[in-house]
Order: sequence, then structure tokens, then C-alpha cells
Amino acid sequence: MNINYSIAAKHLGSSAVRDILKLTQGKKDMISLAGGLPSEDHFPLKAVEEAYSQVLSSTPSVLQYGLTEGFAPLRDKIAGRLSLQGIPVASSEIVLTTGSQQAIDLLCKIVLDPGDTVLVEAPTYLAALQVLGSYRTDIQTLKSDENGILPDDLEDKLRTTRPKLLYVVPTFSNPTGATWSVERRIKTVELCRQYGVLILEDNPYGEISFESDKSSNPPTLAAIDRSYSGDYCVVYTGTFSKIVAPALRTGWIIGESQLIKTLAKAKQAADLHSSTIDQRALDKLLLNFDLEQHISVISKEYHSRMSMLSSEITSRSWQGSFFEEPKGGMFLWLTLAENVDTTDLLKIAVPKGVAFVPGEVFYASQPQKNTMRLNFTHTRPELIPLAITRLESAIEEWQNLKAASTIHQ
Repeated sequence: MNINYSIAAKHLGSSAVRDILKLTQGKKDMISLAGGLPSEDHFPLKAVEEAYSQVLSSTPSVLQYGLTEGFAPLRDKIAGRLSLQGIPVASSEIVLTTGSQQAIDLLCKIVLDPGDTVLVEAPTYLAALQVLGSYRTDIQTLKSDENGILPDDLEDKLRTTRPKLLYVVPTFSNPTGATWSVERRIKTVELCRQYGVLILEDNPYGEISFESDKSSNPPTLAAIDRSYSGDYCVVYTGTFSKIVAPALRTGWIIGESQLIKTLAKAKQAADLHSSTIDQRALDKLLLNFDLEQHISVISKEYHSRMSMLSSEITSRSWQGSFFEEPKGGMFLWLTLAENVDTTDLLKIAVPKGVAFVPGEVFYASQPQKNTMRLNFTHTRPELIPLAITRLESAIEEWQNLKAASTIHQ
């Protein structure tokens, strides 16, 4: 049957990360630094098993339909955790979602029309670009440096493009691992409040900090926004995927109450509510499990793996390459010599048994093709040196092929 797809469907893009995962699946000797996957060795299996067992033995209603906004006791606990992080929020300002990815989609659904301008960082989260593209928005990129987006460029685009939304990952960014300075955070919130533009702050990695003193971490944009009087301009989303386990598919989104009520209506139309059993199990887990200690353990482990990856790359003599060590999160952003195209490099690397994500897929426009995202949280430490050895072999082969093609031109 010849299906006449909608315009929206025709704008759906495939995730490069998911495509790479398919490409590497089933290859026994493959070391993948591509997916944004947490360490399976550090999933709290026993605690999760006990939580589900306790919930399933309590009452049949755990398998019943639930509130669209989510299980109220779990929302209360999330509100409590966020308040301790400097984000005072009522549980009525929270909707639980099927991962933070759904939160991004639902917000876009209720605030964006085709042709609306959205501002993003360059590079930025690939799946957010997919969502924005599916709503046929005009995606404009902002200039930035190691401290975050440049205020002058932001104000210029706020004034000239009249955007509906600014999407950012200011803490341990995906894909770069970068963290904005406090000054850039404050200025961004001030400008968006001044111009009446919503900010979607995506913060799936913020709790995975490599700093021993967590109080030194910069405040979220949501915390800064809520320190002012008047309406909020920051909508904030987080998830349990990185600090407990992805399969629980439980995230949250917070915002001013009327926006959250509208978003709940959109969620009703999408899936009625997210999994009741998963929410109940998470609620039980937060009662009986020391989540803060668990986050501390995985943060230390991820810091160790990042340091090993950093050391391995630094020990190689890759001319023109550089990177900044992230202070938390799950990713390291590597820039190679200007003549390297990492999309072509991946085709050489995969047969050698190593995978990464080429950087160009994280750009809305004008991609830097000599970049790549490396995940350090999923690969076991003893395999990281071998992964970089294989990557080095791929880079050498690519350079040799490039040199040979130049000679024969």
C-alpha cells in the first residue's frame, strides 16, 4: 500500500546514535564509546528487585491506570529533592514523563508551531534536534565558548528572530560535557525573562558531578529563575535514567502551574500516563535505598573512567587534536585535525572494533566534521586502553588513505 505520510512524518529523522548501536550490535569484540549508556555493573539490581517485589505484593492497584501527572507520593519526593538542590517547587508543578525525552516532546507540542524559531547551542543534544525538526521549527544556533553561550549573540537573536524557545543543556552537556559559568547562567535567565522567551533546561546529568564538594556546582537555570519574583521562564526536565536505570523510563518536567496543566492535557492525548508500576517501584526505592550514596559511588567510578580515557588520548600524538576534561556527566568531546571527517573515520573504526558518534550529527547547521563524542561510562575500565588503540589505528589508516588520494589527484 502506498501510504501518504503526513508532513510531520516526513520530517522525522533517524537517530545516528541508535543507527550506530544497530551497526555494532552482535559484534562480540566491539568496544562502543558511542551510546550514552550508564554502567550496567553499577545498576542497583538488588534494591530495584526488592522495590518491585514489595510493590507487587502490596495491592492489585499497582497494576491499575494512574494519574496523568504521575504517582503523587513520587512527585512529592522529587519536589523534595529538587528543593534541596535550590529549586523550590510544588508537586502540583511536576508531571512525570516516560523519560525526559517525552518531556521535551510534550513541551514542544504545546508551545511550538511550524516555522517558530528555536535557539539551541552548537553542538547540542541530537534527540532534541530530532524533536524540534519533527515540529518543523526554524532552528537557530548560538555562538558559545568554554563558559557557555555568548550573551551578546543571545540578545541579538532574541531581538531579531523573536524565538519561542531556547533549548539548553548547561550542566555536563550532551555532547560536549561542558558546564556553563554562573555568570552566563544568570545573564541567560535575565535576558530570556526580559524578552519573554521560555527556556527548556535539560538536566539529565547534573547530579553526576566529579567535584568532591557538590556545593561548588553551579546553580541550575531553574534555581536562578525561581529566585526572581514574577512568572517563571525556565521549564526544567530531569530523569532517573542516569542515576538509577534507563529501563524504568521515568523522568519529570517542572514549570509554572498553568503550563504544567496544559502539558498534562498533551500527555493525556499521548499515553494517558507513564507506567504506574515503575513509578510505584521508584517511590519505594527512594524510601528504602540511599540514592545519594549511590550517586556518589557512580560519580566516583565515572570520574575514574573519564580520567583513564583522557590519559589514553593524551598519551597519543594525534596532531591537531584537543579536548577539555568534563567535570561530570557521561561524555568527552574530542576534536581532531581539521582535515579529518569523523563520519568517514567511523567506517574505518567499526571494522577495527571501536565505535563513537561523529560530531556533525549534533549540529543544527554548519557542523564541525572533525569532532566526535566519546562515552566513558559504559565501557569497562580495562577495555578503555584497547578502545583508544583501535581508534588510533583507524585515524592512522584514514590519514594514510587521505595522503594517498592527495598524491593521486
